[in-house]
Amino acid sequence: MAKSDMHPVHRFEPWQVWPGSYKNKFNPGQYPHPQYPELCIDKTTPIASMGSCFAREIRKVLLRHEYNYILEETEKWAAVHASAAWERTYNTFCMRQIFDYTFNTFTPDVRWWICPETGQVQDPYRRIILYDSIEEAQNDFKDHIECSKRAITRAKVFILTLGLTEIWENIHDGSVICLPSGPYVNEGGDMSDYRFRISRCRENLENLESIYQTLKANNKDCQVLITVSPVHLWATFRKDMDVISANCNSKSTLRAAADEFVCNHEDVFYFPSFEIATTFNQMMNVTPFVDGKENFHINQDTVELIMKHFFEYYSPQGMA
Repeated sequence: MAKSDMHPVHRFEPWQVWPGSYKNKFNPGQYPHPQYPELCIDKTTPIASMGSCFAREIRKVLLRHEYNYILEETEKWAAVHASAAWERTYNTFCMRQIFDYTFNTFTPDVRWWICPETGQVQDPYRRIILYDSIEEAQNDFKDHIECSKRAITRAKVFILTLGLTEIWENIHDGSVICLPSGPYVNEGGDMSDYRFRISRCRENLENLESIYQTLKANNKDCQVLITVSPVHLWATFRKDMDVISANCNSKSTLRAAADEFVCNHEDVFYFPSFEIATTFNQMMNVTPFVDGKENFHINQDTVELIMKHFFEYYSPQGMA
């Protein structure tokens, strides 16, 4: 009788085998990884970042350890999340729109929201940025574009953190708002031109490819580092599933898009922030979450663990 061997002999590197399985050693606190990628960052490397809430955490750690993190519009509170006053950009559509209005053309049918009660002018495409008048908004946005250009064109490494796949889309021109929030929405502003939907892997990949092409056309030597944010959905607008399932779908979709994006380009690299925070921490019986009402955010210990590996991967100077 022929017999089947359950475990045929293969030759794997330790990082190719699940940590702790069979005789593969599990090293708590040391995420397994292949040889270091061909991306080297030191304290002179100009770094910019854009994305979800986790982009803000990356920014804070890089600044604290005196890396050459690009700062524009520092007088504006909306710049605390990124290298310019892009605010938080949770989805790839809003990221693509930033690159479009900075270097190409972005002319949505609705450029500004006028809040029904207060009359404040709100920028729909940069979360909650408010002005007292259209003139003030237009003048500030003109300045913002120049700052955005400087931040993007100066960078030698650009970090993108991908947050979620839920979008609110204008049914007429396809423009995407970051989130239905702020005084315009709270004061009963007309949202009938916007529809909620779930974006899919292919269109998120198309957005990343568009961002890449625009970046390289204006800063050809810049390398891209992409990661999926480990911050979970606080709530889902979906009616067909719970928030935990919606979060899993969102992160999985973005992870798949990021994987294909990295495979398409030799100068694009993936960093496993999401995997370190969730799966790896779970293996160590450590919670990644903060206590309290914002327990969908990751705690400071997890931020430090992620950034410890960031420096190990990419920087010989580390946290020194």
